[in-house]
Amino acid sequence: MTTDGFTTCLWFDGQAEEAAHYYVSIFKNSGIVRTGYTNDAGPGPAGAVLAVEFTANGQRFVALNGGPQFTFNESVSFQIYCADQEEVDYYWTRLTEDGGEPGSCGWLKDRYGLSWQVIPDRLIDMIGDPDPQKAVRTTRLMLSMGKLDIAALDRAYAGE
Repeated sequence: MTTDGFTTCLWFDGQAEEAAHYYVSIFKNSGIVRTGYTNDAGPGPAGAVLAVEFTANGQRFVALNGGPQFTFNESVSFQIYCADQEEVDYYWTRLTEDGGEPGSCGWLKDRYGLSWQVIPDRLIDMIGDPDPQKAVRTTRLMLSMGKLDIAALDRAYAGE
């Protein structure tokens, strides 16, 4: 491989440049790397944005203007592990604003239909705890939530 890791390609219908700037505005350690344009061979009109390479939270992405053939669905999502409620609130708010859709159990769709999971970094340990009572209480509460409330999950986990 010529680079470390993988690059995720996100397929858009004409919104690649807008989406890349949107994601870069939300996440730290982000930026536009380069923009590629179509030429006389196509696809699409010469000079139109074809692809935008960018980083979001240090991860590499390409936003591709591929056309209307494919759209995002919930079978692929990005997980954002958050240290505290302030981070949960920030990402939940930013990703659901301007046309995003809140979902259940910490899931949401952003304005482009891309699915995200905004979750406390310790949630997986809580719902997988070897003490089945702790795990069940926490899981039941999580399943009833949209945006996750860390304090409430902590109380359920502790049996309060």
